[in-house]
Amino acid sequence: MNKKLLCAALLGGLSVAQVAGAQEFDDRWYLTGSAGFNIQDNARGTRNAPFVGLGLGKMISPNWSLDGELNYQNPKFDDNQDMLWSQYGISLDLRRHFMQEGRNWNPYVLMGLGYQRSEEEYDAFPSPDSPGQREDGNLAAKVGLGVQGGGDRVKIRTELAYRFDMDDSSVAAPDEDSFGDVLASVGVIIPLGAAAAAPVAPAPAPEAPNCADLDDDGDGVNNCDDKCPGSQAGQTIGPDGCPVPVSIDLKGVNFDYDKSNLRPDAVAILSEAVEILKRYPELKVEVAGHTDSKGTDAYNQSLSERRAKAVYDYLTSNGIDASRMTGPNGYGESRPIAPNTNEDGSDNPEGRAKNRRTELNVQN
Repeated sequence: MNKKLLCAALLGGLSVAQVAGAQEFDDRWYLTGSAGFNIQDNARGTRNAPFVGLGLGKMISPNWSLDGELNYQNPKFDDNQDMLWSQYGISLDLRRHFMQEGRNWNPYVLMGLGYQRSEEEYDAFPSPDSPGQREDGNLAAKVGLGVQGGGDRVKIRTELAYRFDMDDSSVAAPDEDSFGDVLASVGVIIPLGAAAAAPVAPAPAPEAPNCADLDDDGDGVNNCDDKCPGSQAGQTIGPDGCPVPVSIDLKGVNFDYDKSNLRPDAVAILSEAVEILKRYPELKVEVAGHTDSKGTDAYNQSLSERRAKAVYDYLTSNGIDASRMTGPNGYGESRPIAPNTNEDGSDNPEGRAKNRRTELNVQN
């Protein structure tokens, strides 16, 4: 066989490795170890012998693997078994695996290219240096087929291959310029590292609940109708889910000058305030008293506190729990709602009357 043609064919075969596609595959590096029997070319004049191999490889696509492997064999000559003959080499082997889903053992074909070095003793009598020794290396090519299978931790490979050794300087067979050996072997494949976790399909998204069945803020209005989803506990809520502003108007609860006793008209207004507070039991208020600007600050502060207490006592005596009220607090003349004097500095009786008041300030 023409050596150049064979080399070109094998090099061309090595270039056909497919690029990995979208299909998942185990691309971990792995170690290989093999043992087998080398059926020697008869022209060598050597006996058949066992051989061993050790290599490193990986799957480079779902169907192709590439291995680098060292090999060694040490057969004896048929005629003179005292003469040594050994061979070791390295090869780069490309395998095409024929995978089928659900099948554990899958066949493959291989092609390889490598280098084989031979060490051969020969009878050089009558030379005093006998036996002589030849050491030479040559290109080698390999084709074959096999079956591979097993688990994630260890795989088994059985293989039958033909190796074309381009040894053209053999002393035992000087007329030969190449040899063909048959290699039958069994090997193990040990992946390095942990296997990649199988992709987990995302769980189907749960069906979204109907908003009419939800009330996230617990205000008694379902999410579909709730226009104010962030309402707070204790607020008075309307049918649209929004807080209802509740004001308790005590503008008519005014006091006579320098007095803190409730007038009859003030009692009527406070009775309405009691009804409002009973209608909204969650409502909390501050009871605050105020005065006009007549008198000293200290006197007005004390007067405002007495006025606030008068309202506070009325509410508690009419069934409003004290825990719902803050105070009574007096603010003296510090918070007027009307001018105590006119612009020219003269007295403003109407403004001062408005400032002599109590208030229920809603706290929630």
